[in-house]
Amino acid sequence: MAFDIDGSVVLITGGNAGIGKATAIELARRGAQVTITSRDPERGKLALDEIRQASGSDGIERVGLDLASLASVRRCAEEFLEHSARLDVLINNAGINLIKGVRQLTHDGFEMHFGVNHLGHFLLTDLLLDRLKASAPARIVNLASHGYMLAPEGLDFDDLQMERAYNAFTCYGHSKLANIQFTLELAKRLEGTGVTANAVHPGYVKTELGRRRPEDKQRFAPEPETSGAKKASSGPDLSKLPPPVSADEGAETSIYLAADPACEGVTGEYFADSQRCELSPVGADADAAARLWAESESLIASVS
Repeated sequence: MAFDIDGSVVLITGGNAGIGKATAIELARRGAQVTITSRDPERGKLALDEIRQASGSDGIERVGLDLASLASVRRCAEEFLEHSARLDVLINNAGINLIKGVRQLTHDGFEMHFGVNHLGHFLLTDLLLDRLKASAPARIVNLASHGYMLAPEGLDFDDLQMERAYNAFTCYGHSKLANIQFTLELAKRLEGTGVTANAVHPGYVKTELGRRRPEDKQRFAPEPETSGAKKASSGPDLSKLPPPVSADEGAETSIYLAADPACEGVTGEYFADSQRCELSPVGADADAAARLWAESESLIASVS
């Protein structure tokens, strides 16, 4: 059976704003039944109204999700599975980039970038995999970033929570590298199931990605001591970044991978500008990807 986005069931994390909302509007316009997630019910309701009006579709729903809480991830998956018999496309779109400030922790005690950008989506995907397989052909799209190159030496498996030498840029880069390596290992594990998994670089997009959430003030952790440890650099020169593109432009590659017939059977790839993009040796490290999977399972299991 060939994949067709018209009539397909799509779940988009963080679909209430930015790239996620632009993706939701276009896929709904093409006939998909779209469910978005949001942390805040009021913001989610406003987004639903905007998406319905912009797409001309009433087939839009919302479920609550805070990726900084594994309990919230489990509730989100349970609610979605209870109300939807199918899942044809999962777009792990939500993310956080705290380019300034002190080290922050999720509700479960994980470094915020790693916990939200990677672990939350890792668990959500795992909880939805059986429904995706039952709906095959199905697609998983993970938003990553060229920001993975901020981790040129790869993930530090001895300090995944960046307790020894915290730097927001480095943590963001590690989380985006984790998105890519999760995608590679996921695609490998899904071979033969009819479910594909690919990662996306959306470009440098003007969104609310770096917006500090009011509730995060309760989860600030003090700056760690760095004595005896190599101090991280202050990060890239933001003045050298290209001008940001719109959320609509940033959503184009996600939409392509979620909906285009040309992507039938394509899996385990990294895309930018709707084209396959070669990863650095660090990004393409299959051994590190397998180890990240095992470490992620262990970290999630440690949360009661």
